[in-house]
Amino acid sequence: MSRITLSRFLIEQQRKAGSLPPELRLLIETVGRACKAISFSVNKGALAGVLGDAGSGNVQGEAQKKLDVIANDFLLDANEWGGSLAAMASEEMELPYHIPGEYPKGDYLLLFDPLDGSSNIDVNISVGTIFSILRCPSGVTQPDESAFLQPGTQQVAAGYTVYGPQTMLVLTFGSGVHGFTLDREHGSFVLTHPDMRVPERTNEFAINMSNMRHWDAPVQRYVNELLAGETGPRGRDFNMRWVASMVAEVHRIITRGGVFMYPHDARTPQQPGKLRLMYEGNPMAFIIEQAGGVASNGQQRIMEIVPQKLHERVAVFLGSKEEVERVTSYHQA
Repeated sequence: MSRITLSRFLIEQQRKAGSLPPELRLLIETVGRACKAISFSVNKGALAGVLGDAGSGNVQGEAQKKLDVIANDFLLDANEWGGSLAAMASEEMELPYHIPGEYPKGDYLLLFDPLDGSSNIDVNISVGTIFSILRCPSGVTQPDESAFLQPGTQQVAAGYTVYGPQTMLVLTFGSGVHGFTLDREHGSFVLTHPDMRVPERTNEFAINMSNMRHWDAPVQRYVNELLAGETGPRGRDFNMRWVASMVAEVHRIITRGGVFMYPHDARTPQQPGKLRLMYEGNPMAFIIEQAGGVASNGQQRIMEIVPQKLHERVAVFLGSKEEVERVTSYHQA
């Protein structure tokens, strides 16, 4: 049986009831090519001199790694000329990136976190790329920040690439979630994980326990119940995981179940959370929901939040249905 490459998969989906417009198919393929280029740079590491700090900071005030800058440039360069996009926005850039005048414009907006978990780069732990695709509002020819401020329910596609022992692209455009593994010999993403599903029940959770004293009471209550194990109210033991890379955490959850939490922190009371709604919360929520999981900010469905600014932050609880619904109920009690 012949292998199904990403290109073939997308073309076949395009032919099925026209559920995938040709322009969107081409855009997803272009993002995939950029992720392959990022994968090769990540894989070379010190051999290519790409490790370490870039000596610059991003709009968030965070120190950038060299690969943050490289990955951001790969995604901009790959997508600016294809004719599918009206504009792009990156976690690493303060303002939207406008398509140069010499190139045609399309109907879509692309948002991305070019290298999630980049603090792990220098110690050779999995990192990734996250992306989200929206339609450009009708009649908008020069998209500014307001064009991007759409709730996650308006996403037409989302995905992530995890650069680990294997490079995998995990994708949804509203018809389930599918995983593709990069075949380096042939240079193609190949369908290896069709119809990925998050188990409803889990015995694993992922959270940075060093921040426990700063969490709100509902989160402390929930985590204390997990830590109590089989002698506590849950009646079973739970294992904790923490990679400090959202892509790696979500990939583990979508593969074998679990719950990922990055809650509100009392040290920054003015911020609802640390993760970015547009670049991390919404695309990962779309993927998790399409795989049968749940994604909440503790009070409501993440994808129903109406964003107020491009770099808005959000608290995140996502993964197996049973656990996310429980911790959300504690916030609402």
